[in-house]
Amino acid sequence: MAEKILKTEYSEEMQRSYMNYSMSVITARAIPDARDGLKPVQRRVLYDMSELRLGHDKPHRKSARIVGDTMGKYHPHGDSSIYETLVVMSQDFKKGMPLVDGHGNFGSIEGDGAAAMRYTEARLQKFAEEVYLKDLDKTVNFVPNYDETEKEPEVLPVRVPNLLINGAEGIAVGMSTSIPPHNLGEVADAVTAYIDQPEITAAQLMEYMPGPDFPTGGIIANKKDLLSIYETGAGKLKLRGRMEVELGKRKADKDKLVITQIPFTMIGAGINKFLTDVADLVESKKLPDVVDISNQSGKEGIRIVLELRKDADIERIRNILYKKTKLEDTYGVNMLAIAHGRPETLNLKGILKNFMDFQYENTERKYKALLEKELEKQEVQEGLMAACDCIDLIIAVLRGAKNLKDAKACLTSGDISRIHFRVPGFEADAKKLHFTERQATAILEMRLYRLIGLEILALEKEHRETLKKIKRYREILGSRAVMNQVIKEDLAAIKAEFAVPRKTLIEDGAEAVYDETEAAVQEVVFVMDRFGYCKLLDKNVYERNQETVDTEQKHVVRCLNTDKICMFTDQGTLYQLKVMDVPAGKLRDKGTPIENLSRFDGTKEQIIYLTNAEDMAGKTFVFATRMAMLKQVQAQEFETNNRMVAATKLQEGDALLSVTPVQGETEVVLQTTGGVFLKFMLEEISLLKKNSRGVRGIKLAKGEELEALYLLGEDKVAHYKGKEVHMNRLKLGKRDGKGSKARA
Repeated sequence: MAEKILKTEYSEEMQRSYMNYSMSVITARAIPDARDGLKPVQRRVLYDMSELRLGHDKPHRKSARIVGDTMGKYHPHGDSSIYETLVVMSQDFKKGMPLVDGHGNFGSIEGDGAAAMRYTEARLQKFAEEVYLKDLDKTVNFVPNYDETEKEPEVLPVRVPNLLINGAEGIAVGMSTSIPPHNLGEVADAVTAYIDQPEITAAQLMEYMPGPDFPTGGIIANKKDLLSIYETGAGKLKLRGRMEVELGKRKADKDKLVITQIPFTMIGAGINKFLTDVADLVESKKLPDVVDISNQSGKEGIRIVLELRKDADIERIRNILYKKTKLEDTYGVNMLAIAHGRPETLNLKGILKNFMDFQYENTERKYKALLEKELEKQEVQEGLMAACDCIDLIIAVLRGAKNLKDAKACLTSGDISRIHFRVPGFEADAKKLHFTERQATAILEMRLYRLIGLEILALEKEHRETLKKIKRYREILGSRAVMNQVIKEDLAAIKAEFAVPRKTLIEDGAEAVYDETEAAVQEVVFVMDRFGYCKLLDKNVYERNQETVDTEQKHVVRCLNTDKICMFTDQGTLYQLKVMDVPAGKLRDKGTPIENLSRFDGTKEQIIYLTNAEDMAGKTFVFATRMAMLKQVQAQEFETNNRMVAATKLQEGDALLSVTPVQGETEVVLQTTGGVFLKFMLEEISLLKKNSRGVRGIKLAKGEELEALYLLGEDKVAHYKGKEVHMNRLKLGKRDGKGSKARA
């Protein structure tokens, strides 16, 4: 078969393909649907668990069984994403209303991961079973799965606004969603108010639902911004942990400041980071009133205890904790969801409108299905009652028929041509029979015990109940007001059974004020030996012992105590360290490992250039790598508060050789491991950004690397790693278009 080649513009094809990919990620993976508030993987896990009959009153089933079944039937994108979804839906510290009942190790609020899926078990929570999966067969559309061998629901018939109750987190291509969880009871009240008054404002809705309710509790400290967030669908929440003071019962007991609730953003590694930050504040004397820190959290909840000195200033400690740690943090709100097939940022009323449109559609489908079922029952019941009234005729027809087909023909159309009545006299009445197809089938399947008097009375009673239901269903379908009442009653029943008290306090908290006393600016000397042990020396001590210090220490940098130490490594990373964070030491003190003060790892990288930030300001630096990639970078590229940043971009197998400040030099000399030297003008090296690789400075032979880069001034004295190197005896090649070179 001949290939068909289509010619197209490359840029257009890439744009079209990327747009298709991004929309697939947005709609089919990362962003929840505005109707049921679920991502596809969440929906598929819940549906599969319902198909496996894992109700709240059934035994738990192995998580691996659930994950495998979900992956094989509905979500062929790997088991890790499915299991992670299962775990998160079971964690009560992440979800306002957990949907899965996990049995085993499903992780902890402190960041411990769940056990492998072969060790854990799960089943549905009653809330998920009753509120998310009930009436699944009567309401939503079913669509083919990925290989069209199964059917799966397009959405689940969720009867509460799950988008608000459990919130959502997701990162797609070019957009993300971040919706905080809310309180079930308050959301139900807000929906009821919206049903009663569709023109209600966001401010009026907040009378019923004042704000988010995080499962970790805590405090929302910017109440004044909530209205804007609910009106626009975006904004920032200021979250704080909640603290209590426990006074010592006896004189020997210390007062304690106990953190009982944490911000939602501190879940996981944030708790250990908080403990580390508090310890650092204590060591740096910024929290001198704290004498001990302990994490006593357990199944009962969060309990982080700070033991205090006598007469400690508790308000000051609160402010420092809010100001200097993640006990006060920001939660970005962006209420993005898939509405009508496209991503849209929804405000509070937009979420409720999408939910109510979905509820009206589901309620109408449900009661149409129920009405149809009751009408069928009515038809059958009326047929059976009519048959009981002429049971002798029915029996005569059945006795005279040769087969079922002939009997049914007589019952539905009065055809007696194939009926041979054993007792004459029934022919005329038989011709008048006109039961429906469904009634005739029911009559033919009717058991004789139904002819008992009490059974006939029960049938009549059942018929009356059926007529009542038909009337009720037609009322609901025929009146929006009646349908609204049904939805409100349903919400009230869900609230009564499943609602929990609010955990998060909402207030306009006072700004945390902490006037950090500025340390007196003084000159110090940072020193570090070849083993990576560093310390600060007093300026006078250094000057008295300068020769000894310069000999024993690998790095010696004069700086101010308010400055930062900048370390460039051969892996192209810049580490920054506040001078104040380096412990002071005496001349003969060993010092502190640099790994304890920064994220630098001496086993994986080496420091090739160390200086202080003030000395870097305004300068230009020449970067050289082992593969002879060169560039000039201005110091302002490295002005950042981050303690670790990429200083340059390296290709695979390359390493940073040197970082050299330009101090009036005009020429460059390159030296290779093969004994080749090349000299050219400094201006030939391009001035580039820090995230570029640079340009090739010299063509290297196989197995050859760049060994050194020298900057040469007018005095013909080169500078290399801070030392002077005389170049007069070297025969240096000159650079040309082909990169020629000369040997020494």
